[in-house]
Amino acid sequence: MTKNQSDRVLLDIDNGIATVTLNRPDKYNGLDMPMFEAIAATARKLKKERHVRAIILNGNGEAFCSGLDVKRVSSNPVNFLKLLIKPGRKISNLAQDVGYLWREVPAPVIAATHGYCFGGGFQIALGADFRFTTADCEFSIMETKWGLIPDMSLTVTLPELIPIDLAKELTMTARRFDGNEAKAMGLVSRVCDDPVAEARRFAETLCQQSPDAVAASKLLFNRAWQAGDRESLAWETRLQKKVLARANQRVAVARNSGKPEQPYGDRRDF
Repeated sequence: MTKNQSDRVLLDIDNGIATVTLNRPDKYNGLDMPMFEAIAATARKLKKERHVRAIILNGNGEAFCSGLDVKRVSSNPVNFLKLLIKPGRKISNLAQDVGYLWREVPAPVIAATHGYCFGGGFQIALGADFRFTTADCEFSIMETKWGLIPDMSLTVTLPELIPIDLAKELTMTARRFDGNEAKAMGLVSRVCDDPVAEARRFAETLCQQSPDAVAASKLLFNRAWQAGDRESLAWETRLQKKVLARANQRVAVARNSGKPEQPYGDRRDF
């Protein structure tokens, strides 16, 4: 078991499953600058951990994340520069990293939401591969309430889930909706009484598969889902060549051929 703790994000890795907990419960896990930095740092760390097979992203206390802590962040105008400037050749800035970087982590990410999932918190959840939620969790693309627009990678993640007219409606009205409506709209994967426990069971199922095949599947869909035919077909071939006849693929074949079960090795990089 590996444990890491900071003021804003807790990380626990046990048997290949990483649990990432937003840890500012007294503020409903509102996003201040230390929270932005801690989430991005944790995602970058997990991107390199080849033994991590699945990630559960949740919030401590009464909410998953209530979004931007406007009062704290706006107390220093320099904070907005830190959030919006893109250093070097990066395609995303710090504000976008808290959602977008989860897409770049090879292991599948399951966001387990409860309480409130507003604004930036919702965009963090959208960066996950799966979203499990309670029925009474409240969601909102809330930025227009503050005279802002969503700018934490929603324009990458939301189009994969809903049509443009619904995206515009939810953004322009900033209205709240619960977990059941979110499921009906296609914004969440499952509605359950205990999202963290359900996410843990699902993570354990994922751990039974080849980590190479799981990571390659995530990369395939992230790159090809909205691409043209030529690019999509090219990604299929490119990634299949990388997993074919590798050690973990041989283990998968052996496991399904009645041979003595062998453990999978660490995920390879793609």
